Amino acid sequence: MRTLVIGGGASGKSEYAEELFSALEGTKYYIATMMPYGEDSLARIEKHRKARRDRGFCTVEHYTDLAGLSLPTKGAVLLECLGNLTANELFYEGDSEKGAFEAIMRGVEALSEQSSDLVVVTNEVFSDGLDYDESTLAYIRTLALINRELARRFDTVIEVVCGIPVALKR
Repeated sequence: MRTLVIGGGASGKSEYAEELFSALEGTKYYIATMMPYGEDSLARIEKHRKARRDRGFCTVEHYTDLAGLSLPTKGAVLLECLGNLTANELFYEGDSEKGAFEAIMRGVEALSEQSSDLVVVTNEVFSDGLDYDESTLAYIRTLALINRELARRFDTVIEVVCGIPVALKR
């Protein structure tokens, strides 16, 4: 089963995805994509590591090139999150929008082939109606395209709003 969990900032999407993921059988790989880039991010990463410590997840920190990630055994996979991964591919790797899109789609497909179940967390974008500079728009366009393509391909799509999961596709 492939599930996309989407939501705005602080919507509860990550918590919902982790609950869903916890109920799955077998080895559980938590793919964390937040790249450490400063004191704030290091503190946030450490907070997340502590929160996952006793949950039975095997955490794999992987920031770019998901297609190059090889898991030791087949199991359930939680990819957290596409927002960070997209930023990493666009700005750290310096990919074009198309290059970042293709790298992420290849990576998600590679994870799907290595997993019994795949849960992917992503950010909802383009609903705020604000104007952004070109680099931010490139990020938003790329993530929106990835979200649309995964929603089309995945079995289940859940939007989390105010902590409430709303099934968009089952």
